[in-house]
Amino acid sequence: MARGRSKLSIIPLGGVGEIGKNMTAYTYGNDIIVVDAGLKFPEEDMLGVDAVIPDITYLLEHRDKVRGIFLTHGHEDHIGGLPYVLKSLNVPVYGTRLTLGLVENKLKEHGLTDTVKLHVMDGNAQVHAGPFRVSLFYLNHSIPDTAGFAIETPEGVVVHTGDFKFDHTPVDGRHADLHKLAALGQRGVLALVSDSTNAERPGFTPSERTVGKAIEDIISQAPGRIILATFASNIHRIQQVIAAAERHRRKVAVVGRSMVNNIQIAMQLGYLHIHPGTLIDVDDIGKMAPEKLVILSTGSQGEPMSALTRMARAAHRKVEIMPGDTVVLASSPIPGNEKYVARTIDQLFRVGANVIYQGVHVSGHGSQEELKLMLNLTRPKYFLPVHGEFRMQRQHAELAKAVGVHPDHIFILDLGDVVEFEGGQARLAGRVTAGTVMIDGLGVGDVGNIVLRDRKLLSQDGILVVVVTLSKATGSILSGPDIISRGFVYVRESEALLEEANKLVEATLVRMVSDNISEWSSLKTAVRDTLGRFLYEQTRRRPMILPIIMEA
Repeated sequence: MARGRSKLSIIPLGGVGEIGKNMTAYTYGNDIIVVDAGLKFPEEDMLGVDAVIPDITYLLEHRDKVRGIFLTHGHEDHIGGLPYVLKSLNVPVYGTRLTLGLVENKLKEHGLTDTVKLHVMDGNAQVHAGPFRVSLFYLNHSIPDTAGFAIETPEGVVVHTGDFKFDHTPVDGRHADLHKLAALGQRGVLALVSDSTNAERPGFTPSERTVGKAIEDIISQAPGRIILATFASNIHRIQQVIAAAERHRRKVAVVGRSMVNNIQIAMQLGYLHIHPGTLIDVDDIGKMAPEKLVILSTGSQGEPMSALTRMARAAHRKVEIMPGDTVVLASSPIPGNEKYVARTIDQLFRVGANVIYQGVHVSGHGSQEELKLMLNLTRPKYFLPVHGEFRMQRQHAELAKAVGVHPDHIFILDLGDVVEFEGGQARLAGRVTAGTVMIDGLGVGDVGNIVLRDRKLLSQDGILVVVVTLSKATGSILSGPDIISRGFVYVRESEALLEEANKLVEATLVRMVSDNISEWSSLKTAVRDTLGRFLYEQTRRRPMILPIIMEA
């Protein structure tokens, strides 16, 4: 892509062909704005990795052009990567009150509150960022204050939805801005960039209020304690749980750090309404009669260290599952989490709980009819399905064709693809650097494919460390070889195997020295190759072999 030319470009840096870490860059001339900066949680083969964020090399290469980051809502897959981005790219951040309230909490944890400027937007706000004029429209989702953006550019208006559904009976009473979307469609929309997560689901996504009815029934009928796990960010569902508990004169205790933090922020900002005295400290759980208590918990996805999973294993410091408890999982498993959720449910049944894990969740994403409604309201000339895996975007493209978008005007993109608009026409215009950056502890980007490969190898066949000391003068063996096994074989039961391996290493080194080969890298390679072949023949395993050669 040529630099400095006055064309509009849309570049997905995250959120296409995958679930999570959403980020999209909009460029025009010497100006760039970014929508969302999310993370995704690691996949099974990302051993030891804590989170995955978008690769922002493109933004760093053009850091003087970036005018701001606009956030659609407060879910981790849209704001979770923000602190890591802002450490390298300190630009203004724009979003609704609740979204920025959640962001501020994250910035505190990373020590960024004094350096980052947060700007609250509402339905009347317009932000001028270079040639871009950005306004928002409200949408429904599983977290309050969700918005999409109308991005006015010299080439035309782009509508970026973020995650959405159309809920005609929203819990907070705030309906989606259908009239704004229709007005944008009337004016003419150059391109629609839209959520594809539920593009495979026919019909409409049910209202969040249907979950409220199910929760009400459970709370009114359960004979003992109720432990309800849901997403900590689903403020609408938390509100319905608390309201139902209040109607049935139950107290509510909150367990799980993210749940506690989000409830505090939502209460402070007026998005969560709780009667005085409803919330009790988790330390007071034992003082309450079981039929007078609801415990709100994290862990609906079976995360190993979450509150609910630790309760199920009897490893939680303050709450223990007892026979007769009713445990409710008010969520559905995120793809990839199914086995963790199933394991937690099974363990809860083992300790005697009554577990309800079906019929207490609706999606926060619009199904096919809502996606078609968005297309029909905005009537875009061009369409870019995002947010979701490739098959979902492909299905969304088919929906767009069905409502009249020209097939040649639909772009299904990979990370880093550039769609360029000039004179009302769009085309693919190359690629920029994009991909994933893995976070492990305090390290950002220092774990890559080679490290993951080594971790996988260690997890599969273990490691053998071979320690030997050679004479500096003659090259003869002074001590060793000593073989240390970790995760390969149990030493006491494999003495014969390791003794033979010892002799093989010794013979290899003697042969190399007699051939006047003293370079350490050659010695290590010979030990590794010879020992690797022998161990595979004997065990059909390939442990990592780490020779350590010292001189004395």
